[in-house]
Amino acid sequence: MKQRSHDLAARLEAGSAALAQYAASLNEAEWQLKIPHDGRTVGVIVHHVANMYPLEVQLAQALAGGNPIEGVSWDDVHTLNARHAKEHAGVNKATALSVLKAASQAAAIAVRALTNEQLDQAAPVSLNANAPLTCQFFVEDHALRHSYHHLAKIRATV
Repeated sequence: MKQRSHDLAARLEAGSAALAQYAASLNEAEWQLKIPHDGRTVGVIVHHVANMYPLEVQLAQALAGGNPIEGVSWDDVHTLNARHAKEHAGVNKATALSVLKAASQAAAIAVRALTNEQLDQAAPVSLNANAPLTCQFFVEDHALRHSYHHLAKIRATV
């Protein structure tokens, strides 16, 4: 009865693999390109996607338990992203790709562990104006979508 969670995890893995494959093909100059309207380099963005998987999964697991996501704002997300960019400004490709692989594998394992009942749990999410969102929606909108979103921006930049 976990077909939905397996499908979600497979889609998450596919997005991460596509990002990793494209990032691996880039030369050093491309790796250092800054994403327009963002300012972070391609390398920082790849590492950022990996870095966010644990938090995105943790928040999804809170929803799976019927718990609201409270006190998290987009300003908090932007602050976290800016701090990450400074701390990992010089990240090399091998490190970023290794972290991406490990983090996406761990996220996929966590998503596969979710039951249909957990995926259907809904609670208010402060990031979304306290709308009562399901765990499945949150997984799709964050951990799953994240790699696809940034891959599109990286491709447009390169």
